[in-house]
Amino acid sequence: MKNTIKVALVGNPNVGKTSVFNALTGLNQRVGNYPGITVERKVGFCKIGNETTAQIVDLPGTYSINPSSKDEEVALKALFDSKNNDFPDVVVVVAEVENLKRNLLLFSQIKDLGFPVVLAINMADRMELKGITIDISELEKQLDTKIALISVRKNQGINELKQLILNYQTFSTQSFLDLKKVDEPHFELMEKLYPNQNPYKVWLHHSQQIPFEGISTVLGSNYTPKTESEIKRIQQRETIKRYQLIGEILKKTYVIDASKATDLRAKLDRIFTHKVFGYVIFFAIMLLVFQAIFEWSAIPMDFIDGSFGSLSEWAKSVLPEGKLAELISDGIIPGIGGVVIFIPQIAILFLFIALLEESGYMSRVVFLMDKIMRPFGLSGKSVVPLISGTACSIPAIMSARNIENSKERLITMLVTPFSTCAARIPVYVIIIALVIPDETVFGIFSLQALTMAGMYFLGFFVALISAFVMKRFINANEKSFFIIEMPSYKLPLFQNVFYTVWEKTKEFVVGAGKIILALSIVLWFLGTHGPSDTFGQAETIITEKHINDNLTEEELADEIAGYQLETSYIGKIGHTIQPVFAPLGYDWKISIAVLTSFAAREVFVGNLATLYNIGSSGEDEEKIIGKMRAQVREDGSPMFTLGTGVSLLLFYAFAMQCISTIAITRKETNSWKWTFVQVVFMTALAYFSAMLAYQIL
Repeated sequence: MKNTIKVALVGNPNVGKTSVFNALTGLNQRVGNYPGITVERKVGFCKIGNETTAQIVDLPGTYSINPSSKDEEVALKALFDSKNNDFPDVVVVVAEVENLKRNLLLFSQIKDLGFPVVLAINMADRMELKGITIDISELEKQLDTKIALISVRKNQGINELKQLILNYQTFSTQSFLDLKKVDEPHFELMEKLYPNQNPYKVWLHHSQQIPFEGISTVLGSNYTPKTESEIKRIQQRETIKRYQLIGEILKKTYVIDASKATDLRAKLDRIFTHKVFGYVIFFAIMLLVFQAIFEWSAIPMDFIDGSFGSLSEWAKSVLPEGKLAELISDGIIPGIGGVVIFIPQIAILFLFIALLEESGYMSRVVFLMDKIMRPFGLSGKSVVPLISGTACSIPAIMSARNIENSKERLITMLVTPFSTCAARIPVYVIIIALVIPDETVFGIFSLQALTMAGMYFLGFFVALISAFVMKRFINANEKSFFIIEMPSYKLPLFQNVFYTVWEKTKEFVVGAGKIILALSIVLWFLGTHGPSDTFGQAETIITEKHINDNLTEEELADEIAGYQLETSYIGKIGHTIQPVFAPLGYDWKISIAVLTSFAAREVFVGNLATLYNIGSSGEDEEKIIGKMRAQVREDGSPMFTLGTGVSLLLFYAFAMQCISTIAITRKETNSWKWTFVQVVFMTALAYFSAMLAYQIL
C-alpha cells in the first residue's frame, strides 16, 4: 500500500462536496490557485490508516465531463493529465441523496475514464424525512463500485469512506457504458485506430480536444474527422443512453415514498422568492449584517486597540533608543494594528456570507434578482459576483465565468469592483465614526450602521447604472438564458462556516499584512528622514522660533515633531501631490494615504496610523479615530468635517479597489482595452463625485 494516496473529490455543485472535504481534512488544508490560472485549488490531508495518508484535492464543482465553463474544464484536465502532481489514484464522487439520478451522470463518466471510484452518497440523514429508501448492496452491484452512505451533519459514514479509499486497489475499473451502443460504426473504428486505449478517453480527446499522455493511433489517411454538429449529436445520444441506464438501475434500488415527503421547501420558496416580501426579507437581512458589523465587534475591537497601544509603549520602553525602536514602535506596530483592529468586522461579514450560502438562501437571491438585473444588461447570476464582491473582488470577478452569455459576463466583471469589498470596511468604519453621530433611529438601528448599509447599497446601485451604460456600448448578438439550481434548504454546518470564516479572514490578514508591513517601513523611513537644512535642523529652528513663547518641554517636543514630519521626505511628497486632492478636501497626509492605498484598500488605515503616530509625544496611545478628530487645517478648522468624510466615502466607494483587481480583470477579460476602460471610468467617477460632494457640503 502506498504511504500517500492521491484522492480527487468531484461532484455537482450543491451536493455537499465542500462539507465532505472539510470533514475529511479539518484545518489540515490549504487553498491556492491552479498554476497559471485563477481557479481555486483546495488540497487537504487526512490519515486513513496506521501508515497511510490521503492527499485530497477538492476539484471545482461540475455537472458533467463535457465542460461548459472554465471551472469544469479545470476539473476535466485534472483527471486527464497523468503527469500532474494531483493526478488521482482514486476518485470519490460525492452525490446527494435527493438528486441521485442527476449526480450519477457524472459518476458514470468518471468511471468510464478507468479510475477506481467511490460513490459517497451525502445527506443520508434526510432519507427518512424525504421517504427515501436505497438498496445499497444492489446499487453497488449494478454500478460496479463501492458506496459510502454518509451524513456530514451527523458525522456518519466518514470512517467507512476512509476505509474504502484505503482499499481502492481492490475496486473494479470496468466501464459503465459500452460506447458502441451509442454509435457502433464510429466507436468500432476508434477501437481499431486506437488499440489498447481507454475508449472514453479517446472519445473525449476527439470531442473536447483534450490531449492525454500515451495516446497513439494507427490512423490511416482515409479517416475523416467528425464535424462539430456530428460530435454534438453523438454527445446527446451518449447522455440519453447514460440516463436510460441510470434510470433502469434506480428503479431497482431507489424508492421514494411520496406520502412521507414534506412540502416545507415549497412553502419557504413562496416566501423568500415573493415579488414583494422576498426583497423586503433580503434587505432586512443585509441591514442586520451591517448592524452586526458595528455593534457585535465593539468589544473585541476595543480590546485589540488597547493591546496594540500597550504593545507599542512596551516596545518603546524595552528597546534601546534608536531608529530600529522607532521603526517598530511608531511604524510597524501601529501600521499592522490599524488593520488587525478590523478583524472582528471582517470575520462577521464572512460569517453572514457563509451562513447565507450554506443555508441555500443565496440561490433564491439569484433567482429573485434576475428580473431586476435584466434591464441593466446583467442576469440573475450576476448577483453572485456582486454579492461575492462584498468579500473580495478578485474571486468575485473570477466567479463571473459561470455566466454563459459573453456580454453579460464582461459587463459583470467590469462593474463588480463597485461592490463594497472587505478591504473597504476599515476605511468606511473610521470615516463613518468620525463624521456620523453615534445615535439610533427609532431606538433600534444605529445611524452609523444605516450609513454603512447605505454605502453597500450605493455601490450596488452604481454597479447597475454603470452596467446599463455599458450595455449600450458593448455589442453582442448572443441569446441570454437563465438557469439556476435551487438547492434544498438546510441548517448550515458549523464546521463549514468556521472553515470559511477562518480561511477568508486569514487570507485578508496575511495578504494585507505583507503589503502593510512593507509600506509601513517605507512610510516610516520617508517620515523620519529629510533634507539636512530643514529636517536635520528641526530642533534648532523650532527652538529659536518659540524662544519667547514659554512652551513646556512636551509642547516644544510636539512642535519639533510636527515640523520634522512636514519637512520630511513623506511631507514633501504629500505637499507635491496635495494640489491634485485639494478640491476633494484632503490635506497632504490624507493624500499620501489615498495614493498608497491603490496597492490595497485596507492599507489606508494602517498608513494613517503610521503618519499620525510619527512625532507623537509618547503619552498614552489614542485611538486612530481620536488622532484624526484632532487634526486641523492651517486656518484652525477641523480637518474631518462632514464634507471631507462624505468625500472620502464616495471616493473609496467608486475608485478601483487595488492593483490586484486590475490584474485579475486583465486576465479574465483577456483585454487591456476593457481593463483600461474600467480603471479610467471608475477613477473619474470617484474623483468628480468626491469633489462635488466636498464642494457642496
